[in-house]
Amino acid sequence: MLNTPTSAASTKQVRVADINICYQIDAPENPPAGGAATVLLSNSLASNLTMWNAQVGALTAAGFKVVRYDSRGHGQSDAPVGPYSIAQLAQDAVGLIDALELGRVHLCGLSKGGMVAQYIGAAHADKVLSLTICASAAHLGGAEVWQPRIDAVSSGGMRAIAEATLQRWFTPAAQTNMPGELDAVRAMILSTPDVGFIACCHAIMQMDQRASNTTIRTPTRVIVGADDPSTTPAHAAEIANAIAGASLVEIPASAHLLNIEQAAAFNDALLEHLRANT
Repeated sequence: MLNTPTSAASTKQVRVADINICYQIDAPENPPAGGAATVLLSNSLASNLTMWNAQVGALTAAGFKVVRYDSRGHGQSDAPVGPYSIAQLAQDAVGLIDALELGRVHLCGLSKGGMVAQYIGAAHADKVLSLTICASAAHLGGAEVWQPRIDAVSSGGMRAIAEATLQRWFTPAAQTNMPGELDAVRAMILSTPDVGFIACCHAIMQMDQRASNTTIRTPTRVIVGADDPSTTPAHAAEIANAIAGASLVEIPASAHLLNIEQAAAFNDALLEHLRANT
């Protein structure tokens, strides 16, 4: 469940470039004889590392070590004044891999985290064993999409966009039937620093990875919610079609935070890809 507590004692911080990054490591009780492969989880815009709570148990039970972190501007990581760039956010992830001496990792990112995964696949292929790009896009509109959100948060804080965000992130059925999960995600949104959200909006607004995605050779799976109105199945297909050999999985009855709304189906799709490339 998303609202499984993550205590402050279980998270740590490490200095990467100009910021402190908050992270958490969960290890399997019975690691494989050759050692546990590492899965690095990169969070979405307006969330934090607890968005992955429904994945951690499945991954560690399958013998993987899980490292999840709060992106720059989010959660308990530092939130310097922006704007940021996708390249900068990707370099944070690479810096974390190096600082924690993780070696090559399976990188799974959702939404903004999936944008980071795309960049790393193209620019830092030596850091990754596989990519799982979830609910993401290679290009997601310009100022016409992002400036209204920036303006809303600049004037009214995260509360100004929280409910509209929840409506995009979950299907109507989930909004009715998963009140605990929605409450937890609402709390994540509201706790996101205004400055970090705005700075990451600028990063996404300037992003276009359509050309660089054609250079990715790392084994890649793209996962999308069938009912996602933000990063649509068409966005997912564009990513998968650009990356040689990429597989595409569309999960029914799910919107943007499909890893929460359809956790079991999401975990199955993720684990299938990880096992095939470990």
